[in-house]
Amino acid sequence: MPQTVLLAEDDRAIRHALERALTLEGYEVTAVADGVEALAQAHKTPPDVLLLDVMMPGIDGLQVCRVLRAEGDRTPILMLTALVETADRIAGLDAGADDYVVKPFDVEEVFARLRALLRRTTPVPAGPAVGDGGGRGEPQLSDRQVEAAGIRMDLQARRAWRGKRELELTRTEFELLELLVRNAGIVLDHSTIYDRIWGYDFGPGSKNLAVYVGYLRRKLDEPGAPQLIHTVRGVGYVLRED
Repeated sequence: MPQTVLLAEDDRAIRHALERALTLEGYEVTAVADGVEALAQAHKTPPDVLLLDVMMPGIDGLQVCRVLRAEGDRTPILMLTALVETADRIAGLDAGADDYVVKPFDVEEVFARLRALLRRTTPVPAGPAVGDGGGRGEPQLSDRQVEAAGIRMDLQARRAWRGKRELELTRTEFELLELLVRNAGIVLDHSTIYDRIWGYDFGPGSKNLAVYVGYLRRKLDEPGAPQLIHTVRGVGYVLRED
């Protein structure tokens, strides 16, 4: 069966163009013009993924995210936004979105991000750590738990803790943290992280990874406690306790 997309976009030209492109790509698309219709449709027939415009009349895309997440709906959400400031992107992540595309966009980028989100909706067996395949790079406790640097993750329940404090993470944040924990002490370059998390390297000009790392740090960091995610300039990121 084709995977289903719920598209909410108030600009008719963009909505029709995306609906046609997604249909030609093999998706089954339901297209609506505002957030009220999006919520009603999501409740009526839950899709495999949501594609939401941020700026819509009445209930906007961020509000749709907040409502669905408050209801416990974990369907992947990709936001379409004309807002390019980091604070605006963080607002979308905070509302519960998993990823975003900035307008004007290339439809191939939308396809790539949708594919990456949909791949992560089907659980797969945990693979070996990136790097040398063992030792310090694979802090796996069992088939369902990983732990390193004071971070503990239950992969089956999709829950994570720093010490005794549970972390409230979006799907993408959880995937990123899991990758870092599995490879604690190993510097992961940008291309590796993009490939593992998004399934696509968006190039050196993309700020996507930096935004997610920054937001994940805000959730991990504690007053008086060591920072866990470190930037290695010109290379990438590493999880370790100093």
